[in-house]
Amino acid sequence: MLIEIMAVAAEAAPQNKFGFAEALEQGGFIAYATVIILGIMSFGSFYILFTKFFEQGKIMRQGREVRSNFWRANSLREGAGKLEKNSAYRQIVDDGIAAEEQHAKMTDSLEAHDWLHGSLARSEATINAKLAGGLPFLATVGATAPFIGLFGTVVGIYRALIAIGIAGSASIDKVAGPVGEALIMTALGLLVAVPAVLAYNYLQARNKRIAEHLSGFSTDVLANINSGGTVKPAIVAAAAAKKPAPATTAAGVQVKK
Repeated sequence: MLIEIMAVAAEAAPQNKFGFAEALEQGGFIAYATVIILGIMSFGSFYILFTKFFEQGKIMRQGREVRSNFWRANSLREGAGKLEKNSAYRQIVDDGIAAEEQHAKMTDSLEAHDWLHGSLARSEATINAKLAGGLPFLATVGATAPFIGLFGTVVGIYRALIAIGIAGSASIDKVAGPVGEALIMTALGLLVAVPAVLAYNYLQARNKRIAEHLSGFSTDVLANINSGGTVKPAIVAAAAAKKPAPATTAAGVQVKK
């Protein structure tokens, strides 16, 4: 008897299948288009995150090499030879040397400091603009993805209301599919937007740190050029001052330690 009751209940139960694929199928073109757009946004966000992360890491590593090796060279040209060919720091040094050579060819009374400062600032701006590439896409995704998901949500709710009107009753088997589709679209919009916003803020903070290091390095290069190579960062000068002087004997002969 119990088995017969369970069989009758199973036959009377709704036969609709509820799931992600079924919700998309019921949503039709709009649901598929929304998911595809959000998928492209998500893929682009993670692609920019990883590529910019490695690019920034490379520049930070180059900055550490500059602080440890570059200023130990006797001249800017010699120090530039120790840097990577496509390094951001190498670009600043090369632009500074080129600006110094160009100023020597000028016939007007433009001061060397102003010309060099403008040239180095332009070089910094070029590097910072390259580092900022892709971040507007992350900002756009973070701002628009929730609304794209909300559009899918509105369409799903609208379809649920139509199903209720046609059936004449709000039975669960009539509204579960459209409502489930609506909730899925909302969740997808947030799932795409939140990582994009976090990635944007993280990469932006690292870009500001890199920009500060580049600005400081540019200032040191400018001071070194204007002083004829005598002025170097205080850290390098302090390290050179700490080196012990060679000992001498009573006859005045230097003894190496």
